[in-house]
Amino acid sequence: MSGVLETLVSNSRRAVSDGVYDSVSPHKSSGVDLAQLVRKTPHVPVISEVKFASPSEGDICRGADPVEVAAQMVEGGAVALSVLTQPHSFGGSPENLARIRQNVNVPILMKDIIIDAHQIEAGAKMGADYVLLIESVFESNSVRDGLIDLAHSHGLGVLLEAHTPAEFGSAVRSGADMVGINNRNLDTLEVSLATTEEIMAAGPACEVPIVTESGISAPGDIRRLRACGAEVFLVGTSIMKSGDIAGAVRSLVSAV
Repeated sequence: MSGVLETLVSNSRRAVSDGVYDSVSPHKSSGVDLAQLVRKTPHVPVISEVKFASPSEGDICRGADPVEVAAQMVEGGAVALSVLTQPHSFGGSPENLARIRQNVNVPILMKDIIIDAHQIEAGAKMGADYVLLIESVFESNSVRDGLIDLAHSHGLGVLLEAHTPAEFGSAVRSGADMVGINNRNLDTLEVSLATTEEIMAAGPACEVPIVTESGISAPGDIRRLRACGAEVFLVGTSIMKSGDIAGAVRSLVSAV
């Protein structure tokens, strides 16, 4: 772990230390099994991401109401929402997730650089359905697996994210409920859709849904990544910057 990712992990340590996840409003999750839902949806399963900033883009859509944004994404046909809860570099907050949970019925993924049990416990309390874990954050599989087990014990599903063939193989064997392939290198922030294509071509068979993340901005990207075996598409920045959130989601879910 080095570069930008090391900074992101340090930011999460600071957020945990500052008590960002300590006082959250309790809400129930959707109760929907996202891994099953994405394989049953009649259109392209898009997880649309509510994000207001990122390390690569800086400010994206500051000042927008997260509940209004979420409602537009659901109107456009998003099968689920990914909500940033990391305040540093991403402009997220646990409060955003809690407010959105009160107003939408679709599954919600808590998107954060999760390194600590407090974050997972907060996600469960706020009514998230899934949490994101990142393979390259963990120095040992035992630490990662401990957080997966903790998430499951709280009724949360886990999306475990990989960026390399070795990480993907490890993620497939982990017991995660979905496996993600991030087209962005979190050390350099470089993005290439070829990452998903190369990993899918070389990787082992995966029984759980495979989510491709980052760099997706047009229906053609969906068709390209679907052709190599990706099943679910997590899209954030291009939707948030579109000026027509519902329309941007609608164009992606109807890409095939």
